[in-house]
Amino acid sequence: MAKMKWKGGALIAPVPPAMISCMGKDGKPNIITVAWTGILCTHPPKTYISVRPSRHSYELIRESGEFVINLTTKTLTKAADFCGMKTGKKVDKFKECNLTAEFDENFEDFSCPAIAQSPMSVYCKTERIVPLGSHDMFIADIIGISVDENLLDSSGKLCLDRAGLTAFAHGEYFELGKKIGNFGFSVAKKKKKKPLPHKENPNG
Repeated sequence: MAKMKWKGGALIAPVPPAMISCMGKDGKPNIITVAWTGILCTHPPKTYISVRPSRHSYELIRESGEFVINLTTKTLTKAADFCGMKTGKKVDKFKECNLTAEFDENFEDFSCPAIAQSPMSVYCKTERIVPLGSHDMFIADIIGISVDENLLDSSGKLCLDRAGLTAFAHGEYFELGKKIGNFGFSVAKKKKKKPLPHKENPNG
């Protein structure tokens, strides 16, 4: 396979076009769409978002120390794109996108709303901010998660394949496709087929 050599760039894909809800001291909720996000640690659960300091939401998150990562579905993709293109300084993104700011009283000492239309919202408290260059990274503790009950099967297992999530790759949005395996399937032992029970020949 012939490959071209390019200089380093932000081309890892796909990534989630996550809708980040935040709120400043003025009490007005806002949304910014970011693709630079992911998991940093399992125990304790930590995540991050990287935001340009010039963005309106940057100061809101820095002031409050809170944000919510809302997963984007196929039906939310247009809203996610809008929230990434427009600034909250001039536009009420919740109103323009017909979205609902959902405040959850189950999380104590947390005032930032989630997006009600998102099937899964991850509540985060900033631990520290790391300047990196074009973006600053907000490293945060995951203090709680809210999940649409329709994404749970009868045993309570989370089935994100039901959500119709969207992926972002090099300036384009894609709906996630069919499931092709489970974690660990490459080394899983194959189940042995049970032999069929022996039946006597009635004709002898």
